[in-house]
Amino acid sequence: MHDRPLTGTRVLDLTNVLAGPHCSYQLMLLGAEVVKVELPRHGDLARQLGPEEELNRAGIGASFLAQNAGKKSIELDLKDPAGRATFEEMIRNADVLLENFRAGVLARLGFDWPRLQRLNPGLVYCAITGFGQQGPMSQAPAYDQVIQGLSGMMSVTGSIETAPLRIGFPICDTLGGLAAALAITAALNGRQRDGLGAFLDVSMLEASMSAMGWAVSNYLISGLPPEPMGNQNATAAPSGTFDAADGPLNIAANQQGQFETLCRHIGRVDLLTDVRFAGREARKHNRDALNTELNAALRSRTALEWERVLNADGVPAARIFTVPQAVDSEQLKHRQFISELPFPDASGRALRVFGSGVLYNGEPLHPTSPPPLLGEHNACLPGLLNRWKNARPEAGHRKN
Repeated sequence: MHDRPLTGTRVLDLTNVLAGPHCSYQLMLLGAEVVKVELPRHGDLARQLGPEEELNRAGIGASFLAQNAGKKSIELDLKDPAGRATFEEMIRNADVLLENFRAGVLARLGFDWPRLQRLNPGLVYCAITGFGQQGPMSQAPAYDQVIQGLSGMMSVTGSIETAPLRIGFPICDTLGGLAAALAITAALNGRQRDGLGAFLDVSMLEASMSAMGWAVSNYLISGLPPEPMGNQNATAAPSGTFDAADGPLNIAANQQGQFETLCRHIGRVDLLTDVRFAGREARKHNRDALNTELNAALRSRTALEWERVLNADGVPAARIFTVPQAVDSEQLKHRQFISELPFPDASGRALRVFGSGVLYNGEPLHPTSPPPLLGEHNACLPGLLNRWKNARPEAGHRKN
């Protein structure tokens, strides 16, 4: 692959667990050189997290392996004068500093934003926290599930009977990481105008709410609070999960033409003249009755059969996969979304990790190396510092 868009960009990554590491993983896939700065003998907490206890004890838990391929690892104690001095030297020559400490922690260690600016006017400093650097909750601890609850996300997940319900993966951490990666790339682009960096204050709560779409915007604009709809899409009908002969099937016949096509394929053209289902709003008001009629007809074929027939005629439909089925799908294989790397412990075991979902000039973005062992690059630090120093442009003329 030719140079990626962030090739030559130097990232100091102080983050732990998921939101920050997911951000720096995206930057690495785009070509950045990411150096994880980890606490000696402990490292990223994610090193101890995952379903395999043996990997956790070895400091290469599955949660760490998933987000840290292609990065380097050095150990520095920022409470130690020597560690702070080394870190300061790295800051002088870095492009990006990323951390997800609680608000104010890095400042108390002697590296507040004014000092960071003095050390490196071109530095892009990104701090990811649960609630942002200011406000009444800025010092509150935040985990993904806490953000899910405070964002209103859990209140619209599940059905009337089961809500509030946690989404089955750490979506708020992921959204916070993606928002940070987007802001960092924008700031790097903006820096080309005047050579000056930026301070990016990323709130996981706000990033999560901005991604909730109509669930928030309908209330903001029209004053309509959302309700949990289970497996149905509140914006249209028929749109949701239905019953095929062998299991559930998703159908999104959101447009009038799609509804008409669906009715023809299931042999129920009579539904088109039923006043309860004639128009978009009528179908939404009579969703349960419509779903009953559709499910009775859809049970005549398998989910795969309906997927092929309906998609071929412009009606979005698909089976509902388990995670193993999704990972092994032909679509992901075709796009080369999953990369295979060696395990960092030289065990010979294969490690599969995901990409970014973006093809860059037609090529998938793969990690460049396995996730690092804790402190794997300690011995390389003098050479890295020298290389960064020599590669640094003159102040005021920084280019990526």
